Amino acid sequence: MTDNIVLNVAGVSKRFGGLQALSEVGIQIKAGQVYGLIGPNGAGKTTFFNVITGLYTPDAGSFSLGGTPYTPQAVHQVAKAGIARTFQNIRLFADMTAIENVMVGRHIRTKSGLFGAVFRSPSFKQEEAAIRQRSQELLDYVGIGKFAEYKARTLSYGDQRRLEIARALATDPKLIALDEPAAGMNATEKVVLRELIDRIRNDGRTILLIEHDVKLVMGLCDRLTVLDYGKQIAEGSPAEVQGNEKVIEAYLGAGHKAH
Repeated sequence: MTDNIVLNVAGVSKRFGGLQALSEVGIQIKAGQVYGLIGPNGAGKTTFFNVITGLYTPDAGSFSLGGTPYTPQAVHQVAKAGIARTFQNIRLFADMTAIENVMVGRHIRTKSGLFGAVFRSPSFKQEEAAIRQRSQELLDYVGIGKFAEYKARTLSYGDQRRLEIARALATDPKLIALDEPAAGMNATEKVVLRELIDRIRNDGRTILLIEHDVKLVMGLCDRLTVLDYGKQIAEGSPAEVQGNEKVIEAYLGAGHKAH
């Protein structure tokens, strides 16, 4: 892996009808980084994020994960390649328990297959027990282990967000991509979220983060890319980005610097 780069994306373009949503956008994320993607509404952040994670097919661009090229054409293929994502609008199985939601994520790495599941072979039962145990560990890890048998829809908003992160971690991703994880959270929940993201990073995971909360982004991210009108206008450390005139003008508002 060159320079320990986990995700290398270059020259991404995407058009929707007459709208050029992305023009030649690229990022490099090193192992163990929290990498932020920011910009004003309509800047192309979500489109870029959706292209990387297989929700949209790009018109142009090259993609590699851990040094291995991948083609973002479907979310499940990208998940198998090693990118797990959460969504801005929570997408949990509302009537399944918390632990069942995590087990669904874990099944992408299972071996028994349909035959074992139908006939409940010894290897299937053994694997299923291991999946349940690992899922419980992940619920404990994100701080909601005591809610394992609660239905997802009965959890608080902040806990549902953490459940989504646990499910993403269950796929053993090379990169975890978080789409607006703090959206809709109160101040207390944001503190808990920040601690969790810090913990995930400190345990050697690599994170791509889209987030509107500038304070959260500046406090968490190692590096940032700023988009405006589908173009990359800045890339660097939080301090470099905060001092960039184009960023101040486009994203933070002329004459304003984030603190």
